[in-house]
Amino acid sequence: MAFLAENLAPIMFAALIIVLLLGYPVAFALAFVGFFFGFIGIELGLLPATLFQAIPDRIFGQMSNETLLAIPFFTFMGLILEKSGMAEDLLDTIGQLFGPVRGGIAFAVIFVGAILAATTGVVAASVISMGLISLPIMLRYGYDRKIAAGTIAASGTLAQIIPPSLVLIVLADQLGRSVGDMYKGALVPGLMLVGAYTLYIIVTSIISPAKVPALPLEARTLRGSKLLLKVITSLVPPLVLIFLVLGTIFLGIATPTEGGAMGAVGALALALANRKLNFGLVQQSLYATAKLSSFVLLILLGARVFSLTFYGVNGHVWVEHLMTSVPGGEIGFLIVANLLVFFLAFFLDY
Repeated sequence: MAFLAENLAPIMFAALIIVLLLGYPVAFALAFVGFFFGFIGIELGLLPATLFQAIPDRIFGQMSNETLLAIPFFTFMGLILEKSGMAEDLLDTIGQLFGPVRGGIAFAVIFVGAILAATTGVVAASVISMGLISLPIMLRYGYDRKIAAGTIAASGTLAQIIPPSLVLIVLADQLGRSVGDMYKGALVPGLMLVGAYTLYIIVTSIISPAKVPALPLEARTLRGSKLLLKVITSLVPPLVLIFLVLGTIFLGIATPTEGGAMGAVGALALALANRKLNFGLVQQSLYATAKLSSFVLLILLGARVFSLTFYGVNGHVWVEHLMTSVPGGEIGFLIVANLLVFFLAFFLDY
């Protein structure tokens, strides 16, 4: 019992990882471990008997957090654009634009991945859209399977980092920082990733041109003024929407929540302009938005229960000591933290 009392924080952390690896939903795993070890802490006299009376206040604080309102707005915006066929139009247009170049379709996938990331913020939506549309085309024209699949998967994950990312909104809430600061901090690394992916395709096209062939002449159906018109109608509107949403947030004109609301209205306007807006589209998008927003909120509520007990047994002090004892100072800490995130991502969604 003495060992348990002294090491409750590391045992609690290990128990959480075990419960997660068993496949239980993250929200319920966090809440269960928080409650279970909370009751153990109360029995051992480490925690006050009134510990869980703080939970209603924490839940109310979470539910009344205006920052999190940006999540449904940005999700709805992305889903409207995705379901109205924007991804198909963009891939077709940029694919035709880069068609004559070796690796052209791969470049199109990377750039469309970046544009979708800046409009959807939803990884699954980006990967599924690009996988369904571009993978058959890439394989049909002789692309190496590994490069085709890798390009789609890598470009889809740009939605994690390129603003407006849902992950960054949740992270801002947890760290107590402004969403605008998180977006500014993530923009350059996101663009560096796009540059790294593009450079990889360029190098591959020089070393192994057969793996990333150009589009054959018969597949390049748009040329000249037709291609220019297609670029203006398909590429410019989403870029303008991105600039309006992110530009107003970065310049401090709008809060992320206001920017998200403006983006949702802009997405509806784009779908209407493309004659894709209908009741079914709005209904599907609203349902998916409510579902995803509920997932995020439940995880945050579970995290509140977990952190209440974890802080109560000085878990934050244990984690701090663990990280400050890593050799190499700040650089060592960053390397270990990145490795932890890298391996956790094998088993857990963002």
